[in-house]
Amino acid sequence: YATESPAWFQKSHSQSPLTSVAYFSMEFMLSEALPLYSGGLGNVAGDLLKTASDLGVPVVGLGLLYQQGYFRQVIDKDGAQEALFPYNDPGQLPIMPLREPNGEWLRLEITFPGYTVWLRTWQVQVGRVKLYLLDSNDPANSPVHRCITSELYGGGQELRLKQELVLAIGGWRLLKALDIEPEVCHLNEGHAAFVVLERARSFMEKTGRSFEEALAVTRAGNLFTTHTPVAAGFDRFPSAMIGQYLRGYSEKKLGISENDLLALGRQNPNDASEDFNMAYLALRGSLSINGVSRLHGRVSRRVFQPLFKRWPEAEVPVGYVTNGVHMPTWDSAEADELWTASCGKARWLGVTEILTDQIRCIGDAQLWQFRTAARKSLIEFVR
Repeated sequence: YATESPAWFQKSHSQSPLTSVAYFSMEFMLSEALPLYSGGLGNVAGDLLKTASDLGVPVVGLGLLYQQGYFRQVIDKDGAQEALFPYNDPGQLPIMPLREPNGEWLRLEITFPGYTVWLRTWQVQVGRVKLYLLDSNDPANSPVHRCITSELYGGGQELRLKQELVLAIGGWRLLKALDIEPEVCHLNEGHAAFVVLERARSFMEKTGRSFEEALAVTRAGNLFTTHTPVAAGFDRFPSAMIGQYLRGYSEKKLGISENDLLALGRQNPNDASEDFNMAYLALRGSLSINGVSRLHGRVSRRVFQPLFKRWPEAEVPVGYVTNGVHMPTWDSAEADELWTASCGKARWLGVTEILTDQIRCIGDAQLWQFRTAARKSLIEFVR
C-alpha cells in the first residue's frame, strides 16, 4: 500500500479536513485467523475496515482481544451441540503489541470500584487501516480481572458492563496515548456508548468547560449505528450496578451527580426503578443516528419515539445507511473472474455507477454457466 498511488478518498476529497474516524465495536470479523467475532455485527465491522482500507478512508478500529472469543460449535455423535472455547494464543494470531518509544509494551489502566485493571494494547494491520485491541490478560492483574476479556458476549451483566467500560473508556484513552484525535467517533451499537462520556471528559480536561457544555460540543462528532430491531434487544444495566461502577467517575471526572448520569440512560429521567439503557446514552450523546436499512430506520424511529415526546414518529431523528459488504472478501473465484472480465479488477475502488452498464456485456450463456458452477459448489460444500 505504501508504494501505491493515492486511493479514492485522497483523490476525490483531497481538501477534506477529516484526518481520523474512530470506529468502536465489540467484535470484528476480519478472518478466521483472528476469531474475535460472533455474527452480523462483527461482519459489518470487519468489512467496514477492509473497505476503508481499499478506499483510503482514514479509519481506525477499536475493539477487544478475547482470550477465547465466541464459542465454536461442534456436534457430538448423538447430534447434540457442544460449545468449545479454544484459547486465542496471541503468539499465533496476526497481531503485534503496541510499544512505547523506549520499547516497553504500551499498557493502560482503568479504575473499577476498589481496584485498578491493567490493559495490554495490540495492533492489527488491515491494509491501510489499523485496528487497535485491548485485553486485560495481563499478569499484573488478579486471575478474576484477567478474565474480563475472556469471552465475547460471555458471563453475566456485570462482566458485560466491565467489557463495555474497557472498550469505550480504555479505547478512548488508547487513542490519546497514540496522539490520535478523531474528528468522528462511530459507535457500532450501544455497547460502545460510554465513549460519549469519556470523550466529553477529555474535552472538559482540555478546555475547562462543564460536562453539559462538553457533551453538547463533542456529540456533534459522534455517530451511533443501531442494529437492534426491538427495544428488548438493547443492553440494559441495573441502576445500582451503574452507580457502583460509575458513581466516582461521574462525580469526580464529569462533575455531575449519579442521578444526572443515570438520566442519560433512561426514558424517564426521574424513574429510579428504570434500568440504564446503553442505546439511550448513545442516542443522547450522538448527533447522527442510523439504522441499517430503510425498513430498519423506520422501525428504529418507532423504537426511539418515546424519547421524543410530542414529535411525530416520522420526524424522530433516526436515518438509515444500508449495510454493505466488502465484495472482494465474499466473491468466489468464479465470481471474481466473471466481474473482472467485464468491469476490471479495480471495480470496487471508486465510482460504481458505471458497473451496471459494464456488467450488461456478459451474455446469458456466461451467466448461466456461472450460476451452474456456483450451485455445484454449494451442493459439494453442503455434502
